[in-house]
Amino acid sequence: MSSTAQIGVTGLAVMGSNLARNFARNGFTVAVHNRTAAKTTALVKEFGHEGTFVAAESAKEFVDALERPRRLIVMVKAGEPTDAVIREFAPLLEPGDVIIDGGNAHFEDTRRREKELREQGIHFVGAGISGGEEGALLGPSIMPGGSAESYASLGPMLEKISAKAADGTPCVSHVGPDGAGHFVKMVHNGIEYADMQLIAEAYHLLREVAGYSPAKIADTFREWNRGRLDSYLIEITAEVLAHTDAGTGRPFVDIVADAAEQKGTGRWTVQIALDLGVPVSGIAEAVFARSVSGHAELRTAARGLAGPAAEPLSAEAADAFAAQVEQALYASKIVSYTQGFHQILAGSQEYGWDVDPGAVASLWRGGCIIRAAFLDRIRAAYGARPDLPSLLADDGFAQEIGAAQEDWRAALVAAVRHGIPAPAFAASLAYYDALRSERLPAALTQGQRDFFGAHTYRRTDREGSFHTLWSGDRSEVRTD
Repeated sequence: MSSTAQIGVTGLAVMGSNLARNFARNGFTVAVHNRTAAKTTALVKEFGHEGTFVAAESAKEFVDALERPRRLIVMVKAGEPTDAVIREFAPLLEPGDVIIDGGNAHFEDTRRREKELREQGIHFVGAGISGGEEGALLGPSIMPGGSAESYASLGPMLEKISAKAADGTPCVSHVGPDGAGHFVKMVHNGIEYADMQLIAEAYHLLREVAGYSPAKIADTFREWNRGRLDSYLIEITAEVLAHTDAGTGRPFVDIVADAAEQKGTGRWTVQIALDLGVPVSGIAEAVFARSVSGHAELRTAARGLAGPAAEPLSAEAADAFAAQVEQALYASKIVSYTQGFHQILAGSQEYGWDVDPGAVASLWRGGCIIRAAFLDRIRAAYGARPDLPSLLADDGFAQEIGAAQEDWRAALVAAVRHGIPAPAFAASLAYYDALRSERLPAALTQGQRDFFGAHTYRRTDREGSFHTLWSGDRSEVRTD
């Protein structure tokens, strides 16, 4: 088999097939391979007219079809299946070749694989790919991590198939070494969880407090999508809420079981944030909200507990409340991105990646699930101040969230009074209030820790670590 393919894709489920088609549609010759050869044959038969494909039945045929340096994209399940594919193909490759993992791998697995393959002279790229099946075909946001040399070889191809922002910029860039790409994709998904939960809470408040119908809420979301909340998730939310079930004639949201599933990347975001000591409370509450929704027996057992009954507002009051909910949604959204970017910067520092947060915001402007108009402003904020410690330290975002706070608080008061859970709204506001507080009760916490465990504390008036002898005369000793 002649070495004519510029890129190869192994693993031809929907995402892998669509990615291969995307490359072919953009003029690249694509080698395709699957553990089940019938999928390879079916892909070429059905979509061969879209470009040039080279079908390969065996791993050796697949590798032989690739021009040097070989570029091989793995699109299989994360974990052991990915390791198995690497073990199969790595012995067939040569120094300078590139293996790209386009799945949702844990970044620590990517770091391990990159190190192992680097020792063999093979480049390994962990590329986060966002946009779902449609994005894979029409243009995703791509977050590749790995060596600079691998991106020099692979980058121009990824830039051609990626989504393009409104200004024409490809939504892909070299994120950083080893696991940086998959780390950033993980945080992207964590922000996605928070964004979706915040939207769901806004829907719940509009439904139960304002008394709006799903169709009315769909109209409200369409209106919001014409303003500062302009985003893919707001757009599709309006579509979902406007949909009527064909079989029953009822609103679609009323016939869907209210138990949200998850694939795990949101949990990873929270777990790693705990390891890094980064507060991502809004994202965490979004993950926990999905968990609560899935505990049917627990919810059934608690359904008779006392609580206030929701009393819908008058039409005039409902419209005023909807405006408050919009403010709460926007302010909480700023917080979720603030927390996500904090985690990215903390991970970058911990692992020595030197991730550019402005570049990350740029590549999220198109193709990905959290694409939103205000990402341009996040990119500009980090461009103006590369050392920006927090999005809340940006004058523009600080002014907006300050202007929103009264309505934000009013929306949460209404939620509490009507017995409507709004954990992500509440956690976001608590985070905002914690950051702006002059003093936090952590001083008391430190006193408690020193009392029962002699964990020591620091003082506000002089340097050093101290411990109080809590028995007897309560004398204080310096411990360093």
